[in-house]
Amino acid sequence: MGYGKWIGGFMGFMTMGPLGALAGYFIGSWFDKKTGEMQYDDGPDGEGQRHAQGQRNSFLFSMLVMASYVIRADRRVMHSEMEFVRRFLRANFGEEAVAEGEDILLKLFEEAKRLDQASPTAYRDMIFDCGGQMAVHLNYGERLQLLDFLIKIAQSDGSVCAEEIRALKDVAQAMRLSGSEVDSMLNLKGDSLADAYKVLEVDPSATDDEVRAAFRKLALKHHPDRVATLGEDVRRAAEEKFQQINNAKERVYKARGMK
Repeated sequence: MGYGKWIGGFMGFMTMGPLGALAGYFIGSWFDKKTGEMQYDDGPDGEGQRHAQGQRNSFLFSMLVMASYVIRADRRVMHSEMEFVRRFLRANFGEEAVAEGEDILLKLFEEAKRLDQASPTAYRDMIFDCGGQMAVHLNYGERLQLLDFLIKIAQSDGSVCAEEIRALKDVAQAMRLSGSEVDSMLNLKGDSLADAYKVLEVDPSATDDEVRAAFRKLALKHHPDRVATLGEDVRRAAEEKFQQINNAKERVYKARGMK
């Protein structure tokens, strides 16, 4: 059985409904071809490699599905957003994945347009259905990292509009994450004390103990080890995010004279 069908089983939640044919195309044609070039051990290590590749492929497909919703939030497809996706695919999956991934996004845009004609909430409803299944198949840390990539796509044109923030919070809710996590991650690049408090998800009036507890909670859920099966490139992105959280903590601690 082709490896594309193996990952197709893992992503079985995509085989029903409007995305079914698209998922079959994406998983069957590209992943069978790519994984046919890979060599796996026959023993337990080989099974672990197959599982890791399955997680990685599922993560990529999930990102493209949710990116289609965020990119269309303001009813415009910006060049900067598409270019960010191209760079992500090129850096993480190779040059061939750029054309494949872009083709998938264009098909998703077409599907969204078709569903919009039927009902203004049809594509959003489908995104929520997909997000619920992603919550089952991707762990908490992987979903947070996926959200981080989506936020970076939204930020790629230099600003994040209200429609994009609503779309990001829709995606977060669909994947069983929270709106406060979106607000936190939207402020990771900020360098002010106010930004730092938003990253830590605490109010400036919080006690020192509450600040410490908030940081410990963030450190646990964003730890790079949570995305270990997704590959070194995704782990490096998680480490960068983790460092930004640490930087926010240091600003707050310094302002309070905490150690």
